[in-house]
Amino acid sequence: MDKAVYKRVLLKLSGEALLGKSSLGIDPDTVTGIAREIKEIANLGVQLGIVVGGGNIFRGFEASTKGMDRTSADYMGMLATVMNSLAMQSALEKIDVVTRVQTAIEMREVAEPFIHRRAVRHLEKGRVVIFAGGTGNPYFTTDTAASLRAIEIKADVILKATKVDGVYDKDPMIHSEAKMFDKICYTEVLAKNLKVMDATAISLCRENQLPIIVFNLNRRGNIRRVICGQSVGTVVED
Repeated sequence: MDKAVYKRVLLKLSGEALLGKSSLGIDPDTVTGIAREIKEIANLGVQLGIVVGGGNIFRGFEASTKGMDRTSADYMGMLATVMNSLAMQSALEKIDVVTRVQTAIEMREVAEPFIHRRAVRHLEKGRVVIFAGGTGNPYFTTDTAASLRAIEIKADVILKATKVDGVYDKDPMIHSEAKMFDKICYTEVLAKNLKVMDATAISLCRENQLPIIVFNLNRRGNIRRVICGQSVGTVVED
């Protein structure tokens, strides 16, 4: 039986990961598939926090470039992450994974407010904790929220699930000759402006020596492989 090499992890999912074959919104079958993979690693005894983006519903930055007030647009994006988090919670609880959603923006009727000690206690009890609402502040991405929450809960690693196999020297969706890194340091990611996570998120990880593993979510079983220490994707660390 596979054995987990990490005790506590933060899984970062993009909003687009929930799209499936849809162009907008949430595909229930796709969410259910991700939930089943999450259950597999929860069954290994791994303490799991999750941050989900909101790009499948609303992108604050893109809206702001079209004339919408940036602060209002970013708050709308945060609400989109809450919708995604509730969808993920529903899918997980349908397959008997006890889950809590905590929001950076207080909305007690639908989720708990983010309280650091309570989040850690949930993790210690084996509950999956989904952190919604970004950081609760405009001008910060969900990548930064993932780094911040990972540091706060003292996660061993951030797992950045994407639609490509790892970190490349150029966009592999455009350039067929793009080369993937097996390992790369934070400073090189920043210097080369590689689109792993935004600069604030990378800087937070560098300052706190928190490794990031970037891998392809679309390959079934990859989350489990990463958790069990197999060589999957790209490792970002010093």
